[in-house]
Amino acid sequence: MFLFNQRLWFISRATFFCNAVFSEADMQRLTISLDDELADALDALMVRKGYANRSEAFRDMLRRELGEMRVEQDNTAPCVAVLSYVYDHHERQLSSRLAGMQHAHHDLTVSTMHTHLSHDECVETVILRGATAEVQQFAAAVMAETGVRHGQLNLVPREADTTT
Repeated sequence: MFLFNQRLWFISRATFFCNAVFSEADMQRLTISLDDELADALDALMVRKGYANRSEAFRDMLRRELGEMRVEQDNTAPCVAVLSYVYDHHERQLSSRLAGMQHAHHDLTVSTMHTHLSHDECVETVILRGATAEVQQFAAAVMAETGVRHGQLNLVPREADTTT
């Protein structure tokens, strides 16, 4: 393993010094130094997630981190989100209230899927699209409804929306 890592290091250094251009795409070659433990963890992550190379793995991690920072710094940033919640469908008028909330926010609600879990419980998954703050406020209001037992929002940052 040591010889492989040493050979890989040499090849990457030689490539870095010999090549000024990475590809036809607008990309820059960056070199980072990692201790052995962190490099091994990156390699394991790469295998587990199915990345073809370290660069793809690192680009995805960086995109995710930058997207999260953008959302934290600018609550008007566009996002898509999946809101999932379990609720008691016997709760008085809850189904109607939830449907009413979605209709009242039709600009955010893209799609809804409803599934019966048991005699008493249902799960709904709502696809949302809009400004981060509006999506978060809508999700919080839904999850705060009496009878909604469990809820979770998975928010995915987007680039500025130029089409819709």
